[in-house]
Parts: sequence; C-alpha cells; structure tokens
Amino acid sequence: MITLYDYELSGNCYKLRLLMSMLGVDYKTVPVDFYPGREHKSDWFLKLNPLGQLPVIDDDGLILRDAQAILVYLASKYDPSGRWYPRDNPALLGEIGQWLAFADGVTATASAARLHDGMFYDFDIDAVRAGAHRLFRILDEHLWFGEQEGRDWICSAPYPTIADIACFPYIALSEEGGVSRQDYPAIRRWMDRVKRVPGFSVMSGVFPAGPARAA
Repeated sequence: MITLYDYELSGNCYKLRLLMSMLGVDYKTVPVDFYPGREHKSDWFLKLNPLGQLPVIDDDGLILRDAQAILVYLASKYDPSGRWYPRDNPALLGEIGQWLAFADGVTATASAARLHDGMFYDFDIDAVRAGAHRLFRILDEHLWFGEQEGRDWICSAPYPTIADIACFPYIALSEEGGVSRQDYPAIRRWMDRVKRVPGFSVMSGVFPAGPARAA
C-alpha cells in the first residue's frame, strides 16, 4: 500500500489525495507537522527527502518526492484507462508537461501568498499576488477559448488529465492568500467541472460543487 507523508493543509499533498481518490487507490498517511512544527526539516524526514519538502510517497519501498512527479507516477501505474496520463499520445503528453510546469508557477505565487498570510512566511506579498494574477489571466483566457471550441479541460483531451489536478488546488485555495478569482469566470467554471469528476474529495478550504444548474 502507498504511504503518503502528508500535511492536511498542503495543496501539493492534496493533489495526490485527490488523484488517488479519483483512481480509487488505497493509501495510508503519515502526518507531518509542516506548520508550526516544521517537521519536514527534521532529521528523520530529511532521510526521506533531502530537500525537506512535502509531499513524499513510499510505494512498497519506492520513495518519490515532488507533487508533479508523483502525479505522473500514480497515473502511469494506477490508471488502467490511460486517460489521466496517456503515454501513447506524445502530443498530449507534451501539453500535460507544459501545464505541470505552469502548476509549479502557481505554487510559487498563489501558494506563496497563502503561506505569507496564513503561516507568516516572508514573501514579497505584492509580487507574489501580482504573479498569481498574471498566471490566472493566462489560464482563464486559455480555458475561455477552449470552451468556445467545446473543450472542458486544460488540455485538448475530452476528459481531465493530471494537468487539471496539478493546477486545481492552489487556485482553489487562492482566496486564502488574498488572490481573488472574481475576475476569472472561465477558471470558476473549470473548477466546478473538476469538482464534479467522480471521486472528487475535499480538503480544508476546498468545498464540493454546488447543485448542478439546469441546462
């Protein structure tokens, strides 16, 4: 069984819990006191991940770090449909890869703003909020044009991929860092679609979808 070294309030840990829930993968968690305990910098944890970062998984002795890398691994190993990470479609894999990198940018901005406001991290708050809004504008425009072409998801596939999972958490939590989603209607519609994927699970600050609207 997979062991996830987990912090409940971490968006990066939530990505993995969310995908495993959607895939129906059993796992257990080992809580890590990220804040205020900073247990991710402790000697025992640094033996698992010398970078001192969450999340980490142990899958029968295979230790992996980095949320995006673990999403690739989980989808490759545990998704029999091959849809979340379609290894037989190089063009779609390229799309997914570029949006995984985009998700890292969201972590560096929207997540940093949340760490500043909620956990007193020393970031240039104006800079990280401005960076988050820049990325949100890019994604909102991308999603809006996709909707005009009948596309519901970040990538061109007619179903969600790990690109959607990678981008979702810190966008869904952005208000906790003072980054409003009010001006991004296509993002809000996309978030609602993600929340309606079978197996969707919540975390503190991320709520289930509301009642479906009549067509």
